[in-house]
Amino acid sequence: MAFPVNAVTLNDGTSIPQLGLGTYRLADDDAYRVASQALEMGYRHIDTARLYHNESGIGRAIRESGIPRDDLYITTKLWNGDQPKARDALSGSLDRLGLEHVDLYLIHWPAPLRGTYVDAWKQLEVLRADGLTTSIGVSNFEPEHLDAIAAVSDVVPVINQVELHPLFQQKALRAEHAKRGIATESWGPLCHGAVDLVEEMPALVNLAERYEKTIAQVILRWHLQHGIIIFPKTSSKERLVENFALFDFEISDADIREIDGFDINKRLGTAPADGNWD
Repeated sequence: MAFPVNAVTLNDGTSIPQLGLGTYRLADDDAYRVASQALEMGYRHIDTARLYHNESGIGRAIRESGIPRDDLYITTKLWNGDQPKARDALSGSLDRLGLEHVDLYLIHWPAPLRGTYVDAWKQLEVLRADGLTTSIGVSNFEPEHLDAIAAVSDVVPVINQVELHPLFQQKALRAEHAKRGIATESWGPLCHGAVDLVEEMPALVNLAERYEKTIAQVILRWHLQHGIIIFPKTSSKERLVENFALFDFEISDADIREIDGFDINKRLGTAPADGNWD
């Protein structure tokens, strides 16, 4: 499969485009519009979830794009309350997307108070064997959750999708991923829109000027050079273009280290142990 951007090889031998489109909090019609624009620009990786209620719009954009299925990488996720019935949940997602399979199916949260994520992982193994998803992974898992599935399964998640940005760099978790052969994928790579980037990291202004790029582009490029998979979300066509223009420059090692120094362990989203919603 050829991708227009860098690709990361996963532990099952497949590859994922390192840059994709995030669709969290995009209504179905907006997701259709943005995904259509993104696919026309050259994006080939789209991340969605049952929770987002926009799989139908994304499916419509995929169908109308005319892009061969093998050239696309589509991720969706198993919601907490659906963990006991993963097959039904994935079948519903596939119906809404209009696809016969997804490329990656993730357990959205461990939801540890429910006590169902380990069994859900075993269900995902069967779904993979049945060809309904090419790869399987997890999202928002901590090492203890990875240990729990490793105790019952020899199948290692290809990806753990977690909150990660310069203020919360998850260095220990990334090291754990590297040891286990799990790729790290970042949600909220631009601090989830929850803080003023310049106020929190004023040195980014000079870095952006040095590279003649925007602050967002510098942050996204920092992720890429660390080997992290990203899928920034936007509803703006201008930002789609900006987020895609990351492969014509490199940040120096010294400047990478400077951004590494911005880490203050500042989680801006929900902690994995607390994500137990219905």
